[in-house]
Parts: sequence; structure tokens; C-alpha cells
Amino acid sequence: MAAKVSPLAPKTFAELPPLAGVRLGSVEAGIKYKNRKDLTVIVFDKPAAVAGVFTRSKCASAPVDWCRKHLEKGKARCVVVNSGNANAFTGVKGVETVRITAEAAADAVGCRKSEVFIASTGVIGEPLNASGFSAHLKKAVAGAETSGWAATAQAIMTTDTYPKVATASFEVDGKNYSLNGIAKGAGMIQPDMATMLSFLVTDFPVAAPVLQKLLSKAVGASFNAITVDSDTSTSDTLLLFSVGQGKPVKDTDDKRLSPFKAALRNVLHDLAMQVVRDGEGATKHVEITVTGAQSVRSAKRVALSIANSPLVKTAVAGEDANWGRIVMAVGKAGEPAERDRLAIWFGDVRVANEGERDPDYSEAAASAVMKRDYIPVRVDLGVGKAKATVWTCDLTSEYVAINGDYRS
Repeated sequence: MAAKVSPLAPKTFAELPPLAGVRLGSVEAGIKYKNRKDLTVIVFDKPAAVAGVFTRSKCASAPVDWCRKHLEKGKARCVVVNSGNANAFTGVKGVETVRITAEAAADAVGCRKSEVFIASTGVIGEPLNASGFSAHLKKAVAGAETSGWAATAQAIMTTDTYPKVATASFEVDGKNYSLNGIAKGAGMIQPDMATMLSFLVTDFPVAAPVLQKLLSKAVGASFNAITVDSDTSTSDTLLLFSVGQGKPVKDTDDKRLSPFKAALRNVLHDLAMQVVRDGEGATKHVEITVTGAQSVRSAKRVALSIANSPLVKTAVAGEDANWGRIVMAVGKAGEPAERDRLAIWFGDVRVANEGERDPDYSEAAASAVMKRDYIPVRVDLGVGKAKATVWTCDLTSEYVAINGDYRS
């Protein structure tokens, strides 16, 4: 865990309300870290509907394979998460570890193995010793409480400098509901599906197939629109659960879903922004919007080209209004763009227009924008009407320091 908290950390953290039938417990398993909890469980007293999205990595972890296999059943009673070891690229040993974990959790909770979902985060390629998980999980389940959200958010951290939590309340047919979410992630961030690890639970009754459709769509403008370093983890897992009692919503066109959809968008966006603001070594939060593109896909590819450019990111770190690096990143993206129509803004300051430096360009005004901790950048490609926005952070020497000795 990083020693100092990100300067972009929230000033206050949301207090997640208890959800009936949801209990969380965490224990010290000594997987990698000392004197901190690193193994956690989320227990559902009754079967919860579940939806999920996972990494697109061709080297996915054993826990990801397990979750994908059992997701189609649509029911969950327990989630087990460990930090410090990703149980990825661990061969048959990794598969066996997942089986042992699922059996231990099923025994502790009193459910089927197929109702246990598993996620791991940390070092890749190191076997994960689960021999003590049976005792650890029994202890975690026995001590699980409805108020355990904050402790669970802390237990799943690796290089994160603060726990990521978010909640939203909404009303349907005169009844109040909540959606709670936690996440972890600070490096190896360009998910292209979800985030590193994130778990959301609502007490609004929604059937699993509907949850899946809503989640798959909602990640596009949140976790699928962030990048810290362009690297996709082997372990990325986002799970959404509904523990709502009563008749679940089974139709995606049901008007009762509207408040829940808004809550889901808000919580996912909140968590995604917290991940970016905790980017390893980050001191700047950058919003990049590309307009005037031929398609949304094209706009997003250009935006990511800018967001992932080391030259752009280091310029931001140095508070250097070097808009020429934006031009470079647009040009290398390989997407349709009109050089002589290109326009660039830092905040409200237009620095380039019609393919050259803006005639009213002010170095002082542009530099003032770069000194902020939240920097909006806009680029108009001049070839269409489509747009897209992505979020990233700067690249500092601290990122190199963190990742240079990650296994030490």
C-alpha cells in the first residue's frame, strides 16, 4: 500500500447505509501485507441476483474464469476477495486454489459452490496459498456486519492510497432504495470492460438478466472511459448484485427502472473518477473530450491516444501547456481528422484553431489552467458531429517508483 494519500483524494468519504440481508467481514490472512486485513467476504443472507463484466485480457486470472462460469446461473450468496496476490498465470495451482476457496466459503456460508464469486488482486504469477482460507473465511463470515462496507473497501486495496466508496439513494413507487458500491484500482488501468475490482449491491429488486443488460451498458461511460497507464489487468472484475425482496423487475423497458439506471450511472461514474484520482503518483485529474469526429468510436480512440501519451501526461505533470503534444497524439491515433480544422482548448482557453496556434493565444492563460488539479482538455477534429470523453491522470516519477519495486 502506498505510504502517502493521493493529493486528489476525496476530502470526505461517503457513508454507505446498511442493506438488509447484506453482511461484510474482513480478516488478516497474511497473503502479502502485514498488520492489515487482506481477505474479505460479502455475504447475502438470501440468494442475490448477480450480473458482471470482466477483463478482456487473454491471460485472465483463475478467479475471473470461475466467475464467468457461474455468472449465467444468476444467483449469488457470497463474494470472496483477497488482495496481495492476483492468482493469475498460476496454472492448475490457481484453479485448485479457486476450488478450495469456493468450498471453504460455501461451507462457512451454507450455500453451493456455484453461488460463491471470487476475485483476487495483486502480484501476477505467484501461487496463492489457500490452505488457511477455511479458518479465515469462517472467522470473516462469523464477524460479518451490515456496517462492514468501509473495512471491505480497505481490505481490497493494493497500491491504492484510499478506499473507494460511493452510494446513491432513489425512490420507486414511493419506496426508498439504495445502491452501494466499492472499488479498488490505482495502476494497470485501462479496463476496456469494467474496473480492476468493484462490487455494487442494491436493495431494489431486479432480475439478473436485466441487471446484466444495464451493467454492460453503464460501464461504457464510466469504467470503460478511464485510463491511468493504458494497461489492462488480468483480474478486472465488476459485479452487481440485487438483494431486493419482492417481485423483481424483469423488463428492461419497465419505467420503474429509470431511477435505478440513474443511480447506477452515478455510482459507477463516482467510483471510476476515484480510481483516476488515485492513479499511481497522480497529481492531476484530466478530462479529455473529443468532438467533431466521424463516429463515437473514432472520438474515443483519439481521446485515448491523447490520454495515454507519456508525452502528454508528463507535460501535464510539469504544468506545461505544451499543446503541440496534443496535436501529436491526435495525428498518431490513425482516425479521421482534418489538420487545418483542428482546434484545441485547455479549459476555456483556446490554444489552437484552424490548424495553427490561436491568434489570441496567451501562454499565461493556458499555464494557469495547467496549474489546476482538474484540467479539462477539448479537441475538435473538424470532420463530423460525434464526441466522446475519457478521463486520465498525469504521469509522475512516483509512478515509476511505485512500479519499479512493486514486488519488493
